[in-house]
Amino acid sequence: MKVHKEVIYQYETVFDPNGAGYTITVPKLPGLVTEGNNLKEAREMAKDAIRCYIEALLKDRGRSFAKPHRARIRVAV
Repeated sequence: MKVHKEVIYQYETVFDPNGAGYTITVPKLPGLVTEGNNLKEAREMAKDAIRCYIEALLKDRGRSFAKPHRARIRVAV
């Protein structure tokens, strides 16, 4: 029986307030942009967008993607 190891990817995400909520980008994943009405929703949208982005790249076996690194959350005051 083959056992699949779960891989957890962690990327730095940037949450920019946009008046109606947050716009989220991931610098290491070009073109990835999503939005959320509040911080909680924005985090969930970011997780889903990153997962979809990576799944799409993995399906296209000829493509690679930026290696993840430690997660950091930036807080602007």
